[in-house]
Amino acid sequence: MSGSSAAFGAQMRDGTAAAVEALNASGLLPDTKLILTVVDDACDPKQAVAVANKLATERVRLVVGHFCSSSSIPASDVYDEAGIIQMSPGSTNPQLTERGLKTVFRVCGRDDQQGLVAAKYIHANHHNETIAVLDDKSTAGKGIADVVAARLQRSGEHVIRNSYVAGEKDYAALVSRMKKDGVRVAYIGGYHTEVGLIVPSVRGRCWPHRHGKRSADDL
Repeated sequence: MSGSSAAFGAQMRDGTAAAVEALNASGLLPDTKLILTVVDDACDPKQAVAVANKLATERVRLVVGHFCSSSSIPASDVYDEAGIIQMSPGSTNPQLTERGLKTVFRVCGRDDQQGLVAAKYIHANHHNETIAVLDDKSTAGKGIADVVAARLQRSGEHVIRNSYVAGEKDYAALVSRMKKDGVRVAYIGGYHTEVGLIVPSVRGRCWPHRHGKRSADDL
């Protein structure tokens, strides 16, 4: 509900509120009224564990969350011990559901699924191009970027692997490095905040192309 991913938190809150309202009005649970409580982990693992312990103390029955994998994974241990169902709409790291916890579910594609789709598309449409695979060092960002890079490398593509720090205001140095390396395609395992800063830097530069000149807008 706060921090750089707050927009996603607002979507989760609004969607869950609509579901609670619909279920309460449906008559499907005649002896039960669902009550929505909203808490904030700010996508911080320590704060997520504190939130999970608070909800366990309050005997919550179902948690819709967390959004970030780095928060969902440590919080899931608390929920499992307390017997609380956890359903994440946004945590994509495979480890969330690979540890055998019977209380944990997700309703979104995993990194190893999404990464394969992305790598397949890049290989089919940008074969033999120099490809940069970037991540923001988060659990989710690095996880999906690792899958994309590994798959592209197995397909024989030339991949340059880099990371950046989320929250910075200027990524011109990163873009300059990609230009120097002759990058034609960039896959970014990260969030919209940083991508929104990287793209203008790319568009403001021009890459040489083997068939003459091509604007960075073509990336």
